Amino acid sequence: MVLTESTMLSLGTKAPDFALPDVVSGKTVSLDTFTGKSALLVIFLCQHCPFVKHVREEFTRLGKDYENSALGIVAISANDAGKYPDDSPESLKNMALTCDFRFPVCYDESQETAKAYTAACTPDFFLFDGDRKLVYRGQLDDSRPSNGLPVTGKDLRQAIEAVLTKKPVPTNQKPSVGCNIKWKPGNEPSYYG
Repeated sequence: MVLTESTMLSLGTKAPDFALPDVVSGKTVSLDTFTGKSALLVIFLCQHCPFVKHVREEFTRLGKDYENSALGIVAISANDAGKYPDDSPESLKNMALTCDFRFPVCYDESQETAKAYTAACTPDFFLFDGDRKLVYRGQLDDSRPSNGLPVTGKDLRQAIEAVLTKKPVPTNQKPSVGCNIKWKPGNEPSYYG
């Protein structure tokens, strides 16, 4: 495990489009899937990372809390499943079902979507407004697997509430931190490490 921070993509960046399979339903998910939603949260995660395991229950709460709201949520895993079979589509499906996620979990086999978002770690969060412009990227909250702080989702939830109520999202944002995305050999992006 290489401890990695998010890249902190520039605020205002337009959400890159994608077309990825949902590991549970098999349906293709894209930005168009969330047409009509006034905000979109894109989460990069995986199944095996201790940082993701530490916050999985909050992912479940987020999905349930915003299931019938104007927020769309999609999770994406881009890890090399050849070297990390715990992050295969089948394992991701088991995680999504076991955790009762109320949002699609997609597998980015080519890793091109992760690159387009400049995702670097798991978990990595990108929140977009109704125009699909980036308004938040950074941490879920201050909790880490080893620091004893409770998982509250405070930072991300404040940003979600601000964008949903058309208030300014605070721009003082702390990077997320977690395991590095497991890039396929020779596929590491230029922004990475």
